[in-house]
Amino acid sequence: MSQTITVKIKLLPTKEQAVILTEMSRTYISTINNLVSEMVKEKKSTKKTSKNIDVSLPSAVKNQAIKDAKSVFKKAKKTRFETVPVLNKPMCIWNNQNYSFDFTHISLPIMIDGKAKKTPIRALLIDRNNRIFDLLKHKLGALRITKKANKWIAQISVTIPTTQKTGLKVMGVDLGLKVPAVAVTDDEKVRFFGNGRQNKFKKRKFRSVRKKLAEKKKLNAIRKINNKEQRWMEDKDHKVSRAIVNFARENKISVIRLERLANIRQTTRTSRKNEKNLHTWSFYRLSQFIEYKAKLEGIKVEYVNPAYTSQICPKCSERNKAQDRKYKCKCGFVGHRDIIGAMNIRYAPVVDGKSQSA
Repeated sequence: MSQTITVKIKLLPTKEQAVILTEMSRTYISTINNLVSEMVKEKKSTKKTSKNIDVSLPSAVKNQAIKDAKSVFKKAKKTRFETVPVLNKPMCIWNNQNYSFDFTHISLPIMIDGKAKKTPIRALLIDRNNRIFDLLKHKLGALRITKKANKWIAQISVTIPTTQKTGLKVMGVDLGLKVPAVAVTDDEKVRFFGNGRQNKFKKRKFRSVRKKLAEKKKLNAIRKINNKEQRWMEDKDHKVSRAIVNFARENKISVIRLERLANIRQTTRTSRKNEKNLHTWSFYRLSQFIEYKAKLEGIKVEYVNPAYTSQICPKCSERNKAQDRKYKCKCGFVGHRDIIGAMNIRYAPVVDGKSQSA
């Protein structure tokens, strides 16, 4: 078994290298769009090679552009050319035979004075636990360089062998807003993850800043604050998912069960005050982070039907509605609403994992 993930590495190019990467990224995207336009016009895939494409890109990058253009053309063909994708975001891709790296640099061919020259670009490959460098010891795929919020990022596809854990130890995880995540193992160990109150405060702060900027019609500033908020949310999801998987590993869990995300918005309790927070938080992304991190540990992730998971009493199976976070049953069972949800998720009916975005 194996798991393919994308490793993100911050690049620190010189000013000259940044100019070259910017120009190459634009040329790469325009080359793909031009090739797609030609193929759509002729209604057939191109037979061009790198020799037939007169743009300032290394041969290997031209070949990758042709490959990507053919992929886009296939998607357009499936819709009978009713929808023809047009790429807008500048980027550039090198295959795994055209780049190398050491502890401080990634070396790859870029255009210098009209010629392709393999050039080292400074990169932050060493982190606190050497996690990035350890991941790059596995099977590597293509490298994509793009610019996000004025920062250059290298994304490398890495395929990592995994071993499925044996055993039947199950852990249920309930996702929400007031409590980002609660996990309960089948031997009743409980752990809360994240800080919902802090998250809501931060979201309200972002919304307030956006409102003031909108009144001043500062569109560029709004885009920057939106990007900053997204990066903050993604970081929170990474930290919560890592903590959940670490907790599962410590307790020798073989299966993590999550709610099927297609219905999570309907099953998550919220007030009007929290509604905007709910509908801008990506539960889907958090579940995906949990899933890929779990697979790297050999832990299986299953999705369950979320119906009444926060209402069914784990002791007598009666349905009761919780009062805010407090759950109380006629049989005398009392507990935290989200803990009850995680307990029931452990044994809820499993559905396929192909749920929709939330």
